Amino acid sequence: MSLLMILQLCIVLAALWLGSRYGSLALGAISGIGLAILVFGFGMKPGTPPTDVIYIIIAAVTCAGIMQASGGMDWLIQLAEKLLRKHPERITFLAPLCTFVLTVLVGTGHVVYTLMPIICDIALKKGIRPERPCGIASIASQIGITCSPIAAAVVAFITISGGNGYNITIPQVLMVTIPACLLGILMASIASFKRGKDLDKDPEFQKKIADPVQREYIYGNTATTLDKKIAPESKRAVFIFFGALLVIVFFAIFQELLPAYDSIKAIKDAPGVELMGSTLTLTADQLAKLGLNVEGVTETISSPLKMNIVIQIVMITAAALMIIFCKASPKKAIAGPVWQSGMVAVVAIYGIAWLADTYFANYLPEIQNMLADMVEQYPWSIAFAFFLVSVLVNSQGAVVVAMLPLAYKLGIDGWILLGVFPSVYGYFFIPNYPSDIATVNFDRTGTTVIGKYLLNHSFMMPGLVHTFVACIAGYLIAFLYHSMGWI
Repeated sequence: MSLLMILQLCIVLAALWLGSRYGSLALGAISGIGLAILVFGFGMKPGTPPTDVIYIIIAAVTCAGIMQASGGMDWLIQLAEKLLRKHPERITFLAPLCTFVLTVLVGTGHVVYTLMPIICDIALKKGIRPERPCGIASIASQIGITCSPIAAAVVAFITISGGNGYNITIPQVLMVTIPACLLGILMASIASFKRGKDLDKDPEFQKKIADPVQREYIYGNTATTLDKKIAPESKRAVFIFFGALLVIVFFAIFQELLPAYDSIKAIKDAPGVELMGSTLTLTADQLAKLGLNVEGVTETISSPLKMNIVIQIVMITAAALMIIFCKASPKKAIAGPVWQSGMVAVVAIYGIAWLADTYFANYLPEIQNMLADMVEQYPWSIAFAFFLVSVLVNSQGAVVVAMLPLAYKLGIDGWILLGVFPSVYGYFFIPNYPSDIATVNFDRTGTTVIGKYLLNHSFMMPGLVHTFVACIAGYLIAFLYHSMGWI
């Protein structure tokens, strides 16, 4: 590893670290500074921004944002609250399942902010230390991203895998990630069940409520959505949204039903094809520009519509139907947290992935030589790289877009990468993510904490337990499916 290579890597890491300090749009924008230094300062060839993934995120987030604007999200939160209040003694197990399912359905973990104060309230009224359900519930709200058919991380995994010769569908990804992550949530919930002192035995909490003002602050309010009336069009929007998800999954399973289109494919080893380097799919116009004759050099092939296009069409159509038939306001959608957080993710992925691709693409031979022995003997160890990058970039989608192409170029099998897919969630390690910070603020008892030494926070233990268990389970499930020829 040369001094120049180390210097340029430090520039990449510094851009990511500085962007994470400012958060939000700054993560993607400041990555642009690092990109500019590499390209203009060191003359590196710029990589390729992940446009396909970005387009899908825009379509999915627009659809989810429109559903939120229609009031559909309020209905989902209300259903979750009814379940939690019906079984308050099981809040440590049910709360993370609710936040997990909400994220799986909507594709973003930012939908749980309304549910978090309800979880705190139920735990408090039942005498359960709120840190127990709140810590794992916040973790579970982000875990669901690797299990959602419209989440950026899942879409990016499928798109990039297909481009690297590992053709896998959404259902195939989910039948690995969902059971693996559910097992991780279960183990983290068990580990959290008796975590910390009970409220009636916690001297700090008892001292706090001895103050009448503090007692009124902690016990005086009740967070609920049950008094909110849900309009029929709000429920209709949810059905349209779920219908869109079913259509996407259906076409992912039965891709032979998708329309097919003819394209021109260059025949390998035919005269003149060496000008293109390898077998490529080209249009007739592109072929003509290369100075090649169609006859004897190409063949016409029929290719089905790609799933990334299917997802975009279905999501945008569903959004339009909700606007027309469910009284969903586009202006309200744009102002909502789902749409705004999604657009932040777009900018973050755009900048981070472009920066990472530029660096890795220019140093691919060197990186392959450095990691060849380790990856050959322990290919699953790429999970540690995914996790560490996630700690820096606070985006699972960005980790996939930035690191998955490199993993494939290192020769790691697709089923192994799918098995360790849950490792792309590591940004709980440093508790600066909005869902974690919000959860701390929602817990009026003060038991859910960031920690005096930063790393001794309420999300560390459940986060590590989940990631460790989910990666092992995912690897074993993926190995089983791969040996059976299912993935």
